[in-house]
Amino acid sequence: MEFSHVSVLLNESVDGLNIKPDGIYIDGTAGGAGHSCKIASNLNENGMLIALDRDPDAVAVATERLSVYKNARVIRSNYSCIREVLDELGINKVDGVLMDLGVSSHQLDTGSRGFSYHVDAPLDMRMSQDGMSAADIVNSYSEKELAKIIFEFGEEKFSRQIAANIVSSREVAPIKTTLELAEIIKNSVPQKVRREKNPCKKTFQAIRIAVNGELEHLSKGIDEAFFSLKSGGRLAVITFHSLEDRLVKQRFAGWCKGCTCPPDFPQCVCGNKPKGKLVNRKPIEAQKEELEINNRSRSAKLRIIERS
Repeated sequence: MEFSHVSVLLNESVDGLNIKPDGIYIDGTAGGAGHSCKIASNLNENGMLIALDRDPDAVAVATERLSVYKNARVIRSNYSCIREVLDELGINKVDGVLMDLGVSSHQLDTGSRGFSYHVDAPLDMRMSQDGMSAADIVNSYSEKELAKIIFEFGEEKFSRQIAANIVSSREVAPIKTTLELAEIIKNSVPQKVRREKNPCKKTFQAIRIAVNGELEHLSKGIDEAFFSLKSGGRLAVITFHSLEDRLVKQRFAGWCKGCTCPPDFPQCVCGNKPKGKLVNRKPIEAQKEELEINNRSRSAKLRIIERS
């Protein structure tokens, strides 16, 4: 299977894990196994890499590419199920977890997967290739529900107009393909917006997030990842849009916070201690050299936290 994916912030994220050769590490989003191979190559025979992905295409490719590493195993699972996976393997704590969020180049570039608004294909967008598809959401959700998704997950200010036009269009005939949806979106925004940039990006992002439950999985996944770390273990997360980054930033900040007593209390009574510390106070972004060879890295932000 041809599976093209350029790993973003490869060296920065793997270096940020501060890998111990005999440690146990999880790549929560194996994808094309770029990060996974880098991690596995830093481990000795006593170390272990567990690579997870919910996309069966990614699992097949990662299994093949990691076959040269005896210390690596690939499991089809969502990163929100890290604790369940570890329990099944009889592992209590790990030394590090990496989560590279968003859509892989393979998913975007494989037109039939329905993630791209540049290629005509069935409206799908399912990372796991099962469950509710984008077509199901577009053709069955109410106008109010669609507007809410597009506004909250896409941060699209024309969400109401887009939702209204989706509903009126599907009353004539079901919306089945990516380009049908793209055309509806384009006709729902002012000409000026269409001239400045492709207006489909935010709505497609919003529907993709809804199809895959991305923010719910992320919220649960980073909790399970962080609390599965040993003391000194690290969690590295690469985000690609503001909703993901805001969630990660706020969760990390909460874990690093100590006393939560009101400021007018003479002494601490809550007893709350910081659970972790930030490895990088500001997000790490792609350097010029990486941006030149991989345009999709331009929105990537890497945040790393270490468990106390």
